[in-house]
Amino acid sequence: MAEAASQDLLLAAAFVSDAQYNRNIPFKTSPEAVRLYYLYNHWIMRTATYFFIFLNLSLALFEEPAVYPLPFLVTSVVEVLCLLVFFGRLTHFARVTPRSVFWKDTKNICIMVAILLSLTDLAIYGVLRIYNVRSIRWSRIVRPIFLVNFAESRQIRRAFRSIRNTLPEITYVFLLFMFSLLMFSLMALKLFGERNLQTAEGLPYFRNYLEIVFDLYVLVTTANSPDVMMPAFDFSSWYALFFIAFVIVNTYIFMSLFLAVVYNNYKKHLKNEIRKLAYMKRRKMIEAFNLLKEEEGAQFVVREARWKQLVKLVAPDTSNSHLELLLRISDDEQKGFIDKKSFVQLADLLNIQVITLKIRSHPLGQWMPRVYQSAASRFLRSMVRHRGFVWTYDVIILINAIFIALDEETPYISYAEWVFLALYIIEILLKVYTYEPRAFFGKNQFWNWFDTLIIFAALTATILNTTLKSTTKYNSQQILDIVFILRVLRLIRIVDSIQRFRVIMNTLINIVPTMLTFGGLTLVVYCVFAIIGMELFHGKIQFFPANSNAPHALECGNPALKDSLFARGKYCKNNFNNFASSFIVLMELTVVNQWHDILFFANGFANVTVQPAKLYFIAFHIVMVIIIVNIFVSFILEAFFVEYSLEKSEVETAIEQKIQELGMGVQEDELQNEHLLDNMESTEHDLEGDSGAKPPSKGLVFKIASKRYRTVDALLQRMFEAEIPLEDEGPSFEEILSLAPTAPVPSHSTSESAA
Repeated sequence: MAEAASQDLLLAAAFVSDAQYNRNIPFKTSPEAVRLYYLYNHWIMRTATYFFIFLNLSLALFEEPAVYPLPFLVTSVVEVLCLLVFFGRLTHFARVTPRSVFWKDTKNICIMVAILLSLTDLAIYGVLRIYNVRSIRWSRIVRPIFLVNFAESRQIRRAFRSIRNTLPEITYVFLLFMFSLLMFSLMALKLFGERNLQTAEGLPYFRNYLEIVFDLYVLVTTANSPDVMMPAFDFSSWYALFFIAFVIVNTYIFMSLFLAVVYNNYKKHLKNEIRKLAYMKRRKMIEAFNLLKEEEGAQFVVREARWKQLVKLVAPDTSNSHLELLLRISDDEQKGFIDKKSFVQLADLLNIQVITLKIRSHPLGQWMPRVYQSAASRFLRSMVRHRGFVWTYDVIILINAIFIALDEETPYISYAEWVFLALYIIEILLKVYTYEPRAFFGKNQFWNWFDTLIIFAALTATILNTTLKSTTKYNSQQILDIVFILRVLRLIRIVDSIQRFRVIMNTLINIVPTMLTFGGLTLVVYCVFAIIGMELFHGKIQFFPANSNAPHALECGNPALKDSLFARGKYCKNNFNNFASSFIVLMELTVVNQWHDILFFANGFANVTVQPAKLYFIAFHIVMVIIIVNIFVSFILEAFFVEYSLEKSEVETAIEQKIQELGMGVQEDELQNEHLLDNMESTEHDLEGDSGAKPPSKGLVFKIASKRYRTVDALLQRMFEAEIPLEDEGPSFEEILSLAPTAPVPSHSTSESAA
């Protein structure tokens, strides 16, 4: 009986952990499978998986064409090792999931196919290499599949689903855009084709229809404006109306339509994803509740002791005081059990980082109580706590910014730097005198650490630079650069002093996880296009130093580029000769500005390749700039709207309310303004005092570590969960995964007794 209860507790903890981290992996519920599932989700296993994924991707830096060449045997052994790790991870996943689920999961099939293709290609390439037969490592293009399809990369898959779901709507707009582009190109051919106009390079102007289509497509990005218009504009000023109309229709209207369509579909599918997550979390918490519930009168509950065991299993690092706080929230009336409604909220409570603070007196108050508690000392400390002290140093920072921009060689400017450094050091010393040092330098006091490190690093670098200059024989430019950078970094301090700046900073903090997701998405696209680009264009462009005497050095190593804008503009280093150079070119294409200049080498090697090589760059622009960047912009818009609404209505969560009810809370702005005199983080203390009582001079207080849990996804998920009645346990796991964006949510309300 005890063993069965222990197994139920372990299984319930797995469900709660999945709900906490929004995992939707269907796993077997046998004791062995549950233990394997815990191992599968261990942070070491996940970190190792990511390490080998990125190691596998980074092999492109060491394989031909290589940035840092390594022997083929070394890279092949590393690749085989990575593939073995991936196969082991997939086998582990197969052990914890039902067989029917595993073989129906497309991502598992993709991983197996990618492993098989990589091994086959590696073997074929190795055999051909033995016989000195050059071949293409075509399987390198499938390496990003591992980054996308492992269970850990659910956020990247979600981004790809957003793209896939948005494509149908984008396609219609894109077809209209292409129709407009082709129509304007045809008009341009008829207007300018017979007028014998020439470009600034002496080339025929608008006489080839496909060239016109390409030039006008580039004009949509404004990269070749107004250059593309000038020959016609020089011939007649009236022709400017054609280009103005083209830009209005295609650049401003159609590009805005792309963003509008992407944003609208992104919101629609985001809501569907959030709905799935909300129902999945509700379902998992109900499953956990059903495993631990006991009958109490007319309702089912979870006993307090059982609940504590569960929390310790899910979050073993939770301190005793934090555990008691969570229990006070879940069992508000202290009945000794947790009802269903409170139990379902446990996953959300665990996601909120609460810092336990222990009030302590300042060390100087213990060592020199008469001096520290004197009237002069109290006046000095009250002055430091006053908002005017912060404003004064904000003004000093702004004045310092003016001096930074002035000439460093002027003696008075140089002396002023020492004055500012002295003022900043005095500020830090006054704050350490006023506030308990361990609290002032707590691990969550980012700005205090930032200020101190920047000031003392600048002081050290300035002293070192002055000492070196006094020798008159040695002057380190590197140290000067460090000093200049540290001076500029000090200006960042002012960001935290202005409320509206903090809104933007909170938005940036909240979107960091999703920026990483889109970073992974961008990495996948870059890897695919970089590998294709290397196979298509490797060796076509060469970079030579300025004093090189190599043949065709001025033409980037290709006579076809003689007198071309690409060669004259010295873009030779923009090539696809290795993985790193390919990434740089793709980044330049993403930025868009002057990206058409990079494409001029496509004209230069038309005899070597084919003219349709330009389609490669157009395809990258469509995928990266029109689709992915617009989806990223959509997320930024949504994130800012949500963050702005949060700033307008600071709704306290249940945990914040309970902290305040217990009289053991400290507001976020109080810690930011250092109004809490003496506090330090504690991990092993029980709650002190009764509910509603103020904390004693030496005791515990709590604060929410940050508002980072208030992300866009988390907010929308809580908003959607608020609309779900408690008695509605939601659809089954299978129905949740198959929910369509516009499909009505099936209702499967189940009473507790039936459950």
